[in-house]
Amino acid sequence: MRLIGHGLALAFIFLVTCTAWMVLGGVTSQRSTEQQFALRGEVSSLWGESLHVSPPTLTFRWATQEAHTEVTKDATGVDVQKRVTETVWHDAARPSASARVLVDMTQDVRRKGLVWFPLYGVDFAGTWTYTHDRDEPGWLSITWPFPSREAFYDGFALTIDGVEQKDIFGASAPEGGQPNGVSTQIPVTPGQTVEIGLRWKSRGSTSFSFTPAANVGEVRDFKLDLTTDFTDIDFPDGTLSPTTSTPSGSGVKLGWAFDRVLTGKGIGMIVPCPVQPGELASSMAFSAPISLGLFMVWLVVLGLLKGIEVHPVNHAFLAAAFFGFHLLFGYTADRLPVEAAFALSSVVSVFLVVTYLVRVVSPRFAVIEAGLAQVVYLVGFALAHFWDGVTGLTLTVIGLCTLFALMQLTSKVRWAEVFARGTLARAET
Repeated sequence: MRLIGHGLALAFIFLVTCTAWMVLGGVTSQRSTEQQFALRGEVSSLWGESLHVSPPTLTFRWATQEAHTEVTKDATGVDVQKRVTETVWHDAARPSASARVLVDMTQDVRRKGLVWFPLYGVDFAGTWTYTHDRDEPGWLSITWPFPSREAFYDGFALTIDGVEQKDIFGASAPEGGQPNGVSTQIPVTPGQTVEIGLRWKSRGSTSFSFTPAANVGEVRDFKLDLTTDFTDIDFPDGTLSPTTSTPSGSGVKLGWAFDRVLTGKGIGMIVPCPVQPGELASSMAFSAPISLGLFMVWLVVLGLLKGIEVHPVNHAFLAAAFFGFHLLFGYTADRLPVEAAFALSSVVSVFLVVTYLVRVVSPRFAVIEAGLAQVVYLVGFALAHFWDGVTGLTLTVIGLCTLFALMQLTSKVRWAEVFARGTLARAET
């Protein structure tokens, strides 16, 4: 009966602590969400949003003379046929003959409270050539839409054969509104080759992408080099993989090259972001019951094996020390670097457990049996949350190792006598 009573008391302590963790995780998640929504507009106004860049649109415009018959009535009301010739304008979308694009991205992540914002600077320079392979002379219209009307474009220049174009904004503006891009047009003759240049600098957040062709289009003699100052490379969904990758300073230089391809996919880069303190604190709190459960089982079994009584009241204080780790981390992660907040919380929690068990049991039990177990179950398992996809594997390894240790330690235990007497009896070897 004594073991059953202790078991029920431990279960109650475990459930109360789990409830506290669920509340803490929910509060931390809500704080993180509120900060993210409150600051997103401010950050977007200062740094802009994700930039999705398109190449200049080329449209050939030419005129033909078309004759048709018009029927009118003379003064007497008699139908009169007259042959009339009028000018008719035609438009046709045209592909570029080649494209060379250079993109330089620099990471500039910023943290506000519990939220990291993945910001970046971008330096864009592109050159497109157009060869007029039609028999008709006419006009080539060149239009480039702004990736975002909220962003700024420092050092912007649109050049034709090396000459910077002027008065390029009014043509792209809707009636009574702000310009959506830039536009210009030049005369072209059969066989003429035109070089179109575009360069600017801007800032954005989260990701950058460039679409070689509008919708699904033909891309000829295309080459894009994207240089970063970071090495944690990730691409947006639905984008093309690079054809080359080489180290470049503190980052990497990626290359995309195509001779002739039909595609509607883009080329992009996701800016790496440190682990979000709010999400990390919530995830650690929600999974903390696993750590406490393993720790409590470990102490109960060791207590039975060594004849040491760790009363449920002692377990309650130990559970509070475990909970203190996540409570302290949740309220320091928005004021300290995440690594410093984690180290501080770990030291404080382990200190509470070890110094308490030194007085309750013994220094050796506190440091070796309990202290090392807390480092593994609490600190080690919490540390695994810093890496995506590692948490489940870490839990599996810790759980299996604990199972192996408990099976070996209790292989000689006479469990019938343990539950009958409430004391440990080992089989004679």
